[in-house]
Amino acid sequence: MDETNKFYNETLKRLETAINGLEIEADNLLHQIEAIISTITQCLSEVKEYVLKTGFRDEEAEICFFKHQKPAIVAKLIYYNSIYKIEAKRPYGGKEVLEEYFNKELSKLKISNSTYLDHAYFVRGNHNVQLNLDTFYFETDHSFSTSHDYKVAKIIANDLIQDYLEYQLSKTAVGDKSNALPNLHWTGSKTALTELIYALHSQGIFNNGNADIKPIVKVFESTFNIDLRDFYHTFLELKPRKINRTKFLDTLKETLIRKMDGQDEK
Repeated sequence: MDETNKFYNETLKRLETAINGLEIEADNLLHQIEAIISTITQCLSEVKEYVLKTGFRDEEAEICFFKHQKPAIVAKLIYYNSIYKIEAKRPYGGKEVLEEYFNKELSKLKISNSTYLDHAYFVRGNHNVQLNLDTFYFETDHSFSTSHDYKVAKIIANDLIQDYLEYQLSKTAVGDKSNALPNLHWTGSKTALTELIYALHSQGIFNNGNADIKPIVKVFESTFNIDLRDFYHTFLELKPRKINRTKFLDTLKETLIRKMDGQDEK
């Protein structure tokens, strides 16, 4: 792993730990989000300073940064900024009022899945007005931006915002049914749960293998009272690891075998 990758991975890990801590500690949602936005902004400044000072070993590393790594952080900033606005304008009222509000917010989202010309979109200085640029591009520091890294971050963030709004809608629909089952909280890491969910999905054990990953994640989130949000990017962080890509699953297997061996001895 080169130095830029190492720095990015360590910085992202610290950021996610900080965000998780703020989500747990803060008792006021808007104050919580304000603190998170400040933390993400500081993180971006640190990454920018490092990238401008260190650079990239080659074009492939530069593309990877502007296509995957930087958007993963910027998407968090866009997401929390959007959630702040949504929650700040949340109306007072009952189920119908909230459902109307969240449905209106959902209708504003435009989620797309575009394909990219990497050499044109994710290398600095290669902007082209024919590439349908966001006006945001012309207002940014081009030493730390490409023509489309913000667009990728926006797509990621929109997906997260949609999940948030759908979760809020589901809470208005649950009503008294929430007490029908025991209340369980996932107290392991989000990375561990993401690893488990993707393993189950890969095995095709839901709906004869026809279930998409997102509804599976939603069921786990609802059942175990956890918000995985950027689960897809957590999975992307697991993929390139040379060792321990299935650390949690390996630990599960070892723990179960020890339990079985212990019971056999009795």
